[in-house]
Amino acid sequence: MTGYFDPIAPLAFDPDADGPAFRHYDPDRMILGKRAEDQLRFAVAWWHSFGWEGGDPFGGRTFDRPWFPADTMDLAESRVDAAFDFFRILGAPFFCFHDHDVRPEGASLGESRDRLNRIADLMAAKMEGGGPRLLWGTANLFTNRRYMAGAATNPDPDVFAYAAATVRDCLDVTHRLGGENYVLWGGREGYETLLNTDLGRELDQMGRFLSMVVDYKHKIGFKGTILIEPKPQEPTKHQYDFDVATVYGLLSRHGLEGEVKVNIEQGHAILAGHTFEHEIALANALGIFGSIDMNRNDQQSGWDTDQFPNSVPEVALAYYEILRGGGFTTGGTNFDAKIRRQSLDPLDLVMAHAGAMDVCARGLEAAARMLEEDRLEAARRDRYAGWQRPEAQAMLAPGATLEDIADRAVAAGLDPQPVSGRQEILENLVNRYV
Repeated sequence: MTGYFDPIAPLAFDPDADGPAFRHYDPDRMILGKRAEDQLRFAVAWWHSFGWEGGDPFGGRTFDRPWFPADTMDLAESRVDAAFDFFRILGAPFFCFHDHDVRPEGASLGESRDRLNRIADLMAAKMEGGGPRLLWGTANLFTNRRYMAGAATNPDPDVFAYAAATVRDCLDVTHRLGGENYVLWGGREGYETLLNTDLGRELDQMGRFLSMVVDYKHKIGFKGTILIEPKPQEPTKHQYDFDVATVYGLLSRHGLEGEVKVNIEQGHAILAGHTFEHEIALANALGIFGSIDMNRNDQQSGWDTDQFPNSVPEVALAYYEILRGGGFTTGGTNFDAKIRRQSLDPLDLVMAHAGAMDVCARGLEAAARMLEEDRLEAARRDRYAGWQRPEAQAMLAPGATLEDIADRAVAAGLDPQPVSGRQEILENLVNRYV
């Protein structure tokens, strides 16, 4: 045991507390017929919370934790103890991990697999003792220099094979631990210049790899959801999984739109030129919404800074779209966020999560009220009410032709006049809730 978090007691819901507590998140509060914990499905990201050492491109480790540098199995095992102590303090219902987060890579694929299974045994024992569940597992196919030109899209077939073995082993462990999803995180699945890139070949390789992952999921009886996380410009200029629409195009091309969904990150949505709520709404419209990574970017930096969320209005709009789509099923709210490199103390990590959970709870409650009171949806229905008329529906029905529609418009002497979209009024309405 590391004892790293020992001085900190498990957090309780206490709006008036002076010390560490949840001031808004009450896991048992009923929201739209479900407990808040079951609506939000919070998860802790192993990589940022227990793997990141507080460095940046200009300086090395700033955090002094007893399991660093975690390059031996003994240190990796002590980190498991610390992580589950942390989960207990937060009362977090889920966690997420990459294989590389939880064990040092071995000298061979077999040794890496054995080390992962050894750590999974420790996790399983702690989960049986009332620990959190696994929201999703994933494989790190980006850090090692072998992946500098991608994993599934790599020009070297041996790298493709190595990645396949790594994903198989990680999916096996995710299945064994009862994971509810498995994520394919394509950090380097893209290119920097067309001068050395066969774009069509790489897209086909990525689609074939994904198809084989889906086939293997069914072979082993994994009931969870396969997820892709859209990644714009990270770290290449042209990502094959740039945003939700791009991912849907890939899935449709390979007949996988009924098998694979998306895990959408707030920071990546912004870097792709969208809002978080846009990406969620589009995923719902396309039938591929799965889960979210909740964080925020620094508005003064054009990069993915992975900070904890602190804006209730932004979070409320995201959860509004999630609730409009029916809420989470196998997915949840993973905090893909890290404390700043000067936040050195154990309490900093605890309260960063606690504050973010409070923000999300407030956002969820605002979203639920907006949905229950129906004012936004009523305005939306009113805007499209004309499409309920039989003659309007007939224009979209099978057999309708451009000529028929044009002739009707001429015969009716149509001269449609613009109608206000009432954007500012609706924005003001949202502000009443947040």
